[in-house]
Order: sequence, then structure tokens, then C-alpha cells
Amino acid sequence: MKLTLKSINGKDVGTVLVPKSLLETRINSSVVRQALLAEMVNLRQGTHSAKNRSQVSGGGKKPWKQKGRGAARAGTIRSPLWKGGGAVFGPSPHDYYHKISKKMSLLARKSVLLDKIKKDEVLVFDNFFLETSKTSFFNKILISFGLENKKITLLSSSVNINLDRSVNNLFNVYVVNVNCVSIYELLDCDCLLLDEMGYKSLMQILMR
Repeated sequence: MKLTLKSINGKDVGTVLVPKSLLETRINSSVVRQALLAEMVNLRQGTHSAKNRSQVSGGGKKPWKQKGRGAARAGTIRSPLWKGGGAVFGPSPHDYYHKISKKMSLLARKSVLLDKIKKDEVLVFDNFFLETSKTSFFNKILISFGLENKKITLLSSSVNINLDRSVNNLFNVYVVNVNCVSIYELLDCDCLLLDEMGYKSLMQILMR
């Protein structure tokens, strides 16, 4: 199977090969789900915290005497019953890190990419070198391909200042380096755009 290689101007300039080993991969939605959940969980900082009665300030002295006031007994202002007192079973900092195997992570990426290819949601360009950094210029390119209203993940193989500036104000385009793309970034889009070098780099990562 081959994908059409296009230029920024919309012309067909060649083809790129989809590896046979990728095409023979069985799409595993269960593994994709596990890998995606692991990525999302690992983004959590786990720094939430509330003070318990031993951590709030004050409370060293009994607020009032035990008897004679006609009020309820009180031993400390740190009590959870009091305003400003400690929290009961409040949250404490802890790690949410969840690890999955390299094989599962690789299979999840293969499954997502293969599914995108089968749905014709992958476009490969010869390069992303733009003449200008104007947003209107790149937006015209999207319109010419019918992608102006679609959510796009653009995988670039190298730093491209004009490209970064031209998509900076486009809410539906997200640029990411192909060597560190996550499963979420591959999945959370309507279309994947890659340059030829980025496509080859991605294939090398998936086929190792």
C-alpha cells in the first residue's frame, strides 16, 4: 500500500510506502484505551492537599472551661467542627504514575496510525517549508485541501519558524515534533499531516 505524496500547492509529487508489517498489525482498541488512560493519568500532578487537625495553626489552649458556660464542650479550635479547623480525610499529595510496557505503547501507536490510514485521515507532504509566516497563507492551504474546519495534528520533523508562526493563531491546528508525539495527540484529531522526513521517522519508531 502506498500513500500519495503531495506538495504544499496540492500537486501529487510521488508516493510513500506503508510498511507491510504495519498493515498486518491487528488494530487493538483495548490496548489503545489502556495506553491513552496511562498517558492522561501521568499528566496529573497529584499535589492536591488539605490540612488535617494536626497541621492547622493554633489550638494549643482549651477555648473555654469545660463546665459553666451553657455551651458545648470544646477542647481545641483545630476541631473539624470549627471554622478554620482541620479537614477530615482530606486529600494528600500522592503519585498517580501508571506504567505500561513498551510493547503495549508501540501497539497502541500502530493501531491508531493504521486506523487513520484506513480512514484516509493521513496526508503526507514533501516538506513544510513556507515562503511566509502569515496565518492567512497557511489557512489558504487548509482550505485548498478542505481541512479548514477539521482538527489537525501536524507532525513536523524539524524546527520550522515560519510554520510555527503561521499556525499559532489557528485554533484547530496543533504542531508537535514527530519524535515525541503521544498517543493522545495521534488520536485527538480529524486528520494527521506529516512531511516526508517526519513520516519516515515515525515509521522507523513504529517498526523497531
